[in-house]
Amino acid sequence: MNSTKESSSPAPSFGGSAAHSTLSIDTVALRWHGSSLELLDQRLLPAQEHWITLEGACGVAQCIQDMVVRGAPAIGISAAYGVALAARHAENESGAGDWKAEIKQAICELSASRPTAVNLFWALQRMERVFHACGSLGEAQKRLADEAVAIHQEDLAGNLAMADHALEAMGLSAGTSTPISVLTHCNTGALATGGYGTALGVIRRLHETKLLKQVYADETRPWLQGSRLTAWELMREGISVTLNADGAAAAILAAGEVRWIIVGADRVTANGDVANKIGTYSLAVLARYHNVGFMVVAPSSTVDMSLASGVEIPIEERDGIEVREIRGIPLAPEGVSVFNPVFDVTPANLIDLIVTEKGVVRNPNSTAMQALFG
Repeated sequence: MNSTKESSSPAPSFGGSAAHSTLSIDTVALRWHGSSLELLDQRLLPAQEHWITLEGACGVAQCIQDMVVRGAPAIGISAAYGVALAARHAENESGAGDWKAEIKQAICELSASRPTAVNLFWALQRMERVFHACGSLGEAQKRLADEAVAIHQEDLAGNLAMADHALEAMGLSAGTSTPISVLTHCNTGALATGGYGTALGVIRRLHETKLLKQVYADETRPWLQGSRLTAWELMREGISVTLNADGAAAAILAAGEVRWIIVGADRVTANGDVANKIGTYSLAVLARYHNVGFMVVAPSSTVDMSLASGVEIPIEERDGIEVREIRGIPLAPEGVSVFNPVFDVTPANLIDLIVTEKGVVRNPNSTAMQALFG
């Protein structure tokens, strides 16, 4: 990390591009400046809005590992910019003769930063293909930067398309449908993506079309992305949100008001199993019991057709201190053993819809997934 500064979030920045400037939201997770990348430190929200300025791939990899930036699409976009930074600074770091080795090393460091979200590896593979086609450092610097910006812009466009697909799949249309209440888990909004959001993007679209009555947001232990990030995003935009403890979800569903649970994903396998933030699986079980729709919203870059089912997904486990403490305040007996997986796997047979920018898979299974993504 090269420097830090505080500022508020402007509209999405792609190195000067005015694309998507008509979006009404002003929340972004990252800003690209051509020679540097700024990441909003999401560990400090909502109390502080600190931006970290990075000029090299090593710093980007560290920020991904430390959860400065999180959310599968945002991780992939950040990694792509990390490769672009490696190319820009390769000549200064290693001399022009070693620029290829410098970029290869950067890709390796970035790929080791987080194990579960497949978007990271998808973005790096895409950047690597461009890198291998470059014959000079100058060409690599331009083409890799252009590719990273394209990944960022495509993610935002995909979010908008997913929101449209989701409302159609739910059978909702402005002016003719009654507003509904939904429940969501973790953060899947502009902070987790290139802008707008996946699951939270659908919720934004419901709000924009006056089809949203109420959002219930799980607090999402142990990192509290729901309380710190999702509630913050929604309140900034005047969207009605009620924060609840994760364990209260069953009581909320039993009350009968919630029509859909809408979540994101970090990896979707060939049979439609979904890895997402820990606690998602239990929500799917609750949804089935209470006859509530369960929707997964994620870009096609999250789909990993190389894995047959969820049992093959590597599940990241983090230090138990994240459960025993919150910001240094002890919550449990010192030294108590902790099970702290970041994700769980929801079986496809508990999922009603998987929504991507390419289309919708209903009642996912291997045949339905192959038809859209094969």
